[in-house]
Amino acid sequence: MSTADRATTTGVRTAVPHIADSHDLIRVHGARENNLKDISIEIPKRRLTVFTGVSGSGKSSLVFDTIAAESQRLINETYSAFVQGFMPTPARPEVDVLDGLTTVITVDQQRMGADPRSTVGTATDANAMLRILFSRLGEPHIGPPGAYSFNVASVQASGGFRVDRGADRTRTEKVTFSRTGGMCTRCEGRGTVSDIDLTQLYDDSKSIAEGAFTIPGWKSDNVWTVGVYAQSGFLDPHKPIRGFTKKEMQDFLYREPTKVKVNGVNLTYEGLIPKIQKSFLSKDKEAMQPHIRAFVERAVTFTTCPDCDGTRLTEAARSSRIGGISIADACAMEIRDLAGWVRDLDEPSVAPLLTALRQTLDSFVEIGLGYLALNRSSGSLSGGEAQRVKMIRHLGSSLTDVTYVFDEPTVGLHPHDIRRMNDLLLRLRDKGNTVLVVEHKPETIVIADHVVDLGPGAGAAGGTVCFEGTVEDLRAADTVTGRHLDDRASLKETVRKPTGTLAIRGATANNLRDVDVDIPLGVLTVVTGVAGSGKSSLVHGSIPADEGVVSVDQTPIRGSRRSNPATYTGLLDPIRKAFAKANGVKPALFSANSEGACPTCNGAGVIYTDLAMMAGVATTCEECEGKRFQASVLEYRLGGRDISEVLAMPVTEAAEFFADGEARTPAAHRILGRLADVGLGYLTLGQPLTTLSGGERQRLKLATHMGDKGGVYVLDEPTTGLHLADVEQLLGLLDRLVDSGKTVIVIEHHQAVMAHADWIIDLGPGAGHDGGRIVFEGTPADLVADRSTLTGEHLAAYVGA
Repeated sequence: MSTADRATTTGVRTAVPHIADSHDLIRVHGARENNLKDISIEIPKRRLTVFTGVSGSGKSSLVFDTIAAESQRLINETYSAFVQGFMPTPARPEVDVLDGLTTVITVDQQRMGADPRSTVGTATDANAMLRILFSRLGEPHIGPPGAYSFNVASVQASGGFRVDRGADRTRTEKVTFSRTGGMCTRCEGRGTVSDIDLTQLYDDSKSIAEGAFTIPGWKSDNVWTVGVYAQSGFLDPHKPIRGFTKKEMQDFLYREPTKVKVNGVNLTYEGLIPKIQKSFLSKDKEAMQPHIRAFVERAVTFTTCPDCDGTRLTEAARSSRIGGISIADACAMEIRDLAGWVRDLDEPSVAPLLTALRQTLDSFVEIGLGYLALNRSSGSLSGGEAQRVKMIRHLGSSLTDVTYVFDEPTVGLHPHDIRRMNDLLLRLRDKGNTVLVVEHKPETIVIADHVVDLGPGAGAAGGTVCFEGTVEDLRAADTVTGRHLDDRASLKETVRKPTGTLAIRGATANNLRDVDVDIPLGVLTVVTGVAGSGKSSLVHGSIPADEGVVSVDQTPIRGSRRSNPATYTGLLDPIRKAFAKANGVKPALFSANSEGACPTCNGAGVIYTDLAMMAGVATTCEECEGKRFQASVLEYRLGGRDISEVLAMPVTEAAEFFADGEARTPAAHRILGRLADVGLGYLTLGQPLTTLSGGERQRLKLATHMGDKGGVYVLDEPTTGLHLADVEQLLGLLDRLVDSGKTVIVIEHHQAVMAHADWIIDLGPGAGHDGGRIVFEGTPADLVADRSTLTGEHLAAYVGA
């Protein structure tokens, strides 16, 4: 029987497409989320679509806040109301029609858990599988998988309970319970123990009433912190701390939690040491706000736990071995070495487990993270590393016809590694999935099947679709991305001469191999190398702290929907004082988080209504009409504007407003100038931080630190989230910093920044134990001419040498 006859017999007509095959587009009509301006587009399914545009043009608003958010909301609605009550309840995006959606899997750049017990192994399935493996094959056998877990403590308990079996049949039974855990009791599974410097917590020459505490946020009028100590009755608040009796000092520092009444309110009093440990030391230091982290680094000394030698595990867990390797040894190996060890194990009784573990570890290697170890703290991963770790569970997935959404997957990747990431994106597409990527790197844009370019500008100047089509059509299009797609920076003809050197000797942090290097002062130095080669270890971990270093790393800025650029940068303080001075009132009136707040919405501008498992509703406050302030406060003016009108200004307009005339405020004008310098002139002063893109937050942090006093600026991948057209503006900013007498050290993969450098330090040659060495020092021109390293090869190709 012929193929045609067989098709007719079985009822399949290949000439006529099935109606189910007609749903091959994701249709978006009337999207208005954030700055999107009622846009309508059609995205092809089972293709790789890249969304481009300047930072703040609306890419994330369209992909994450509209398409991905609505898919997640619709999936949540398939569960029962009982289950939905335990799930997040996203509101429906501002869009008229969303058609053709499939299940969305979001792989973003959000940092992984800030818990100090969270590691690369616990954040994936690798640790769980290793624990099962050792509980089956480890010699000597010490117990179930929990016995190998540093998050499970050993517990023993015994007691009696009465069993009532009816009249005169009650009897008491004794029960004992025990659980073997792997947690080191000394450090409680953290791997480090802390020693607190009491002189950094308080000034013992002062009394509590005189403001003895020097802990961030512990102000005299804070009843929850200082107030509890002052009014507990255990201490004399008017006696200098150095005059406390032995009992008072014991109560002050170590007293167990005790209920006390302060101003008629029941509160808990607790000794200062355990309170500090719970408030600060239970969190991952890497995820703290900068001023909190500075306090912790100043007040607390972390040392490796002497009992477990930093492994977090009990002696019993470390004594159980497979072929001479303990679980602590396995977790300390680089993952590529661990994958080789697991591959050599041959035990039929655990064959399915070994197969799954091999696949997981091989995925780490394949995605370029083979240099990590499973015991690496997840909070110490960069945004790019965290995103790739999240990709692990999707690489071997059998799911097809789902939509994968990626947020700049090339962040933190050397040009050498971008090709590997591109291959992974294409493989996901080739399995029949829809892949949506927000990206700026031209190396990834050029592999797209379809490109959507948003803009033309950022913020209010963006939010429209400037282009849809193929990469070739984009090159010919008159859009910002199209014009800059093939931009290539050229090497500098002359480089600056250093004014001195910053010597680093014998650096051994992480994978560094006793590195000696002289970083030139007074010039722009770029530190390069593949991901995991030791760049951050050299710059962040080895430069002496007393060199006046201002560090702008990749830790995310913290902020609620009440936070905005004005509050984060400190801009609001001089503005409030200027309003107060002009009107003869208190500055607190001009804060939406203090006395001037609208009493109906408490200064939020909107009223949030929680509808349990239904999406919450946010409605504009009718009392203040979303202005956040009391009506009486809005009567006070400065330069003809009230405080709400000032917070609604873009940065560029506000800079002119505070430059001269009645509203002249030099302190505010300086901060606004820094915001404009980093390319954030379009942001409004009162825009919530929660609406800013990743690139905007990075530059906001950079603008804040530009006001710090220091001679050495260290920037960690400042091009993150920057459009091709914005990189040139960043280079101009770096030049201005150097020309003003600063030393600028940049950790960077972008070839345009490398080409613009005065001096390059290249680490490698590989990652992990294959890296940690200086493979090149010199000018960019020498690196291109030498071509002895991966960076040199890619830079030479970039500049066309």
